[in-house]
Amino acid sequence: MDRKLRIGIIGTGGIAGAHMTAYKQFADVEIVGGADIVPGKAKAFFEKWGVKAEAFDSPYDLIQNVAMDGVSVCTYNTTHAECAIAALEAGLHVQCEKPMSFTLQEAVDMVRASRKAGKILTIGFQPRYDTMRRKVDGIISSGALGKVYYIQSGGGRRRGIPGGTFVNSKQAGYGCLGDIGCYSIDQCLHAVAYPRPLTVSAVATDYFGKNPKYWPGAETFDVDDFSVAFVRMEGDVTFVFKQSWAMHADSLGDTLWLGTEGAIKICNGFDYANKPSKIMHFTDVNGQQVDSFVLPSRPFDPYGTPPQGDVFTAKVRDYCDAIIHSRPAPIPGEEIIMNQAICDGIYRSAKLKKEVEIEIPSFD
Repeated sequence: MDRKLRIGIIGTGGIAGAHMTAYKQFADVEIVGGADIVPGKAKAFFEKWGVKAEAFDSPYDLIQNVAMDGVSVCTYNTTHAECAIAALEAGLHVQCEKPMSFTLQEAVDMVRASRKAGKILTIGFQPRYDTMRRKVDGIISSGALGKVYYIQSGGGRRRGIPGGTFVNSKQAGYGCLGDIGCYSIDQCLHAVAYPRPLTVSAVATDYFGKNPKYWPGAETFDVDDFSVAFVRMEGDVTFVFKQSWAMHADSLGDTLWLGTEGAIKICNGFDYANKPSKIMHFTDVNGQQVDSFVLPSRPFDPYGTPPQGDVFTAKVRDYCDAIIHSRPAPIPGEEIIMNQAICDGIYRSAKLKKEVEIEIPSFD
């Protein structure tokens, strides 16, 4: 490309600032436009950042009136699909914040639009760019654990209910499930190539968000602050999902992959011990049980390339490079549909109070 990459930002709320921070670091990228449905918000956003770009009060006006190569979709969850599809249908590449969408059907429609347009649709799971995350993914995907038959997510927040649109179901759709739960699902299932989910039995509660003792906006809180689910997956894989914005505990447990030849455990919660790593690898060697730490080392680089920067910047850079060099989407929508199918299943099961089947429509 013999000119700068031209990027627009749809939705100029909180997360748009992280996108702007990343884009401003790239000499080969320029922000040329943005939109937000709140009148004047996009204009104020660009003034704050000292960026000369066209501002609109409608994403459709931005898409129709500004020449761009791609956009970052930074709107609230329930509008991800409509904004991404509009951009794709206009011939633009799309980087969409997580969660991919609210419903599974919306995610399928996004992928269909991407394929029809022949444009990139990549989803914003920046933890994939973390060095230790990549070490864990590498060990698991190498086959070192044998057949992985059981996976569980852990972690969770002791206290961490966000504000704004995150706790409004009309805008967020989900609560902690869509905010941080989708990250946990991706962490657990990307390394095992996202086996197809079959059924989900889930429970979601809001005991902390609806209690003014713990959350000042309790009277308007109407999403989940805790979710747990049992997911049956293809290949006789069991996935136990847990996530929380608030609880009386330091953790919902460790993140764990059990395989026939070994296991990986990420120790979550408060770190009371001076351990060299929170990640452990369990296996047998020559008939002996070997339990070891996965150390936070970096690959040796004889040419002195600077170490990895922050993961968010890495995510945005990868998106830009995919456009510039005509590469596939770094985190393709076709893959994240499986993540969205699980979120959709958890939501439906919790609402219906029973196990539900997951049927993924064809997007070919």
